[in-house]
Amino acid sequence: MVNKPHKGATIAIQPRIRKGAFFDAAWRHGCRKFSVYNRTYISSTFSNPTEEYWNVTKNVAIWPVMGERQVEISGSDAAEFVQLLTSRDMSTCSVNQCKYALITDESGGIVCDPIILKLSNDRFWLSTSDCDLELWAKGVAVHAPFKDIKISDANVSVVQIQGPKSPNVIWDMFGEEVLDLRYYWHRTVNFQGTELRISRTGWSGEFGYELYLENYEQGDALFDALIDIGKPYGAAPGAVNQTRRIESGILSWGVDMGVEENPYEVGLGRLVELENDNKFIGRSELEKIRKQPLEKTLVGLILEGPTIEANETPWDLLYKGEKIGRLTSLSYSPRLEKNIALGLVRNEYSTVGTELSVYTWEGEKPLYVSNLPFLPKLQTGDARALLNNSKI
Repeated sequence: MVNKPHKGATIAIQPRIRKGAFFDAAWRHGCRKFSVYNRTYISSTFSNPTEEYWNVTKNVAIWPVMGERQVEISGSDAAEFVQLLTSRDMSTCSVNQCKYALITDESGGIVCDPIILKLSNDRFWLSTSDCDLELWAKGVAVHAPFKDIKISDANVSVVQIQGPKSPNVIWDMFGEEVLDLRYYWHRTVNFQGTELRISRTGWSGEFGYELYLENYEQGDALFDALIDIGKPYGAAPGAVNQTRRIESGILSWGVDMGVEENPYEVGLGRLVELENDNKFIGRSELEKIRKQPLEKTLVGLILEGPTIEANETPWDLLYKGEKIGRLTSLSYSPRLEKNIALGLVRNEYSTVGTELSVYTWEGEKPLYVSNLPFLPKLQTGDARALLNNSKI
């Protein structure tokens, strides 16, 4: 039986799902499509995906991403405990620096892929993907030899400011000195007498920033201010876009990878730093795995032809009728004018150009393995070089 997309489905608004500081602002600005991420509503679409795609690639998207929760780890033993959780070498992380990191289990599987923000030598935020990272950390802490550790949800709401004109918005909002913030670093800024944290990070593949709001009551004021200040630069509310992140080869935990995958299979082996004596969960297994041939590999996939609606579940990938993997994420790229996807395949079928097939909403379709990324990431570089003072 061929599956059909569940158009018109809704999510009930209920007390057990958190709203986040920007929920009401997102609603007022037209968001009617939400998903649930870390037991929190996350805004999906304000207008339509194609319009929001062009806005994040040409102007500025203001995305209230309240489900991106911050697990706070603090105390005199916090640094050692964070190192126990991750394969990244945290001894090279300075205060006010961020690191994209992997949390692995005892078999080397990927439990989570947070961005770790070092706020001080004894305080960290783990900006988490959609996983039970707080519970995982608390479970590890029960058996860890550290005494002074506090683990909690920091109750922070995040809004992303993404796109080539994001430096204009940030300058107008917080002043010129913020333009000196380097990629994967963070600092504090002031908004109406309240200290906010801002980082040069994001999930779009475009140049951008993330703002971390601790004062829930300021959610409306902060979101409205970003929209108003950003209007001359084409700023509009909208998700940073599924298509753009697939183009950039940015992975989604729980979709493109999870505990059944190890870092080497999904192209993240660089995040397993073994040239040190750090003790972290899964180290012994990962030392073995990196010396072994890969069983499966994450690849890019291209499906020619008309737009195909995104998959709701992983779709089987076939080679001459035999299942050899799964398609994990699918979207139509307006710039490439092709359906593009990410998938996991048995390693012998990962060569670029390999022809496969997949059953979509419209039956079986041919596709082939492609290089990643489909289009480059534009996250690095100098904010001042991007400044565009022309009003659109």
